[in-house]
Amino acid sequence: MIKQEDLLQTGSLELLARQVVEGFITGLHKSPYHGFSVEFAEHRQYNTGESTRNIDWKLFARTERLYVKRYEEETNLRCQILLDTSASMYYPPEGLSKLRFSILAAASLMNLLKRQRDAVGLTFFSDRIEEETDMKSSNGHHMNLLQLLHTYLTRKADSRQTDIVPVLHEIAERIHRRSLIILFSDMFDKHPQEELFGALQHLKFNKHEVIVFHTSHHGLEKEFEFEDRPYTFVDMESGEKVKLFPDQVRSSYQRQSHEFYNEIRLRCTQYHIDFVEADVSREMDQILLPFLVKRQQMRG
Repeated sequence: MIKQEDLLQTGSLELLARQVVEGFITGLHKSPYHGFSVEFAEHRQYNTGESTRNIDWKLFARTERLYVKRYEEETNLRCQILLDTSASMYYPPEGLSKLRFSILAAASLMNLLKRQRDAVGLTFFSDRIEEETDMKSSNGHHMNLLQLLHTYLTRKADSRQTDIVPVLHEIAERIHRRSLIILFSDMFDKHPQEELFGALQHLKFNKHEVIVFHTSHHGLEKEFEFEDRPYTFVDMESGEKVKLFPDQVRSSYQRQSHEFYNEIRLRCTQYHIDFVEADVSREMDQILLPFLVKRQQMRG
């Protein structure tokens, strides 16, 4: 598991993202998803009778299958990655916060997109759009995006609140060509869920495909796995405080949190939006594989 100190090391984001993706692809070579890994390594199956000049013999040594290295491939996917940067995304303070996990996930997805010469852009938002880039596939653009991610990686938490609804409506109106929209958020929004999913539906209505990576620390935020001792819990966006013993509220908290998660999952299913529970205490495969499957579907 990536540690916070590794991620915060200056200049390490690109290296870590590359390591995450290469480890992921290596794992796919040994899994039932082998075909996916071949595509993302930019290979195609060798056809009997064609020249052997471009066969990747190193890949053959690992897989005992013949694949030809691809050298030219047109951009065939446009992807905008949306990152919630509100105060609640800085939780938990120990280990990887939801925001830092999302930043590493975004960098890893960008690495996959770059390998396929796909166009990618970033949007950072809280109660408004803070920064947004165009979707491009050039190396220079990729480096600019990494630098932008690193800026948010090292930014300190503040009291920015979440306001996803107007942000999604604005993005739906602004992006005209069919694209893949990837959202990283804990979905702690002040609007009723009807309005939130109305905004997500707006993206679908405009022909975009959508993946929601619902970021949380499952043990702490979903299951309330705290020791039974006095705690002072602080709302990171409002500053409101409450003192209690976790055992006093654990059952009711778990019931309500499960209802919250299940409702989001159900609504996404109804609107044909891909929904993934992104647990920040787990590895990045939970992000990369659903993305890989969606990309295959869009190409097919």
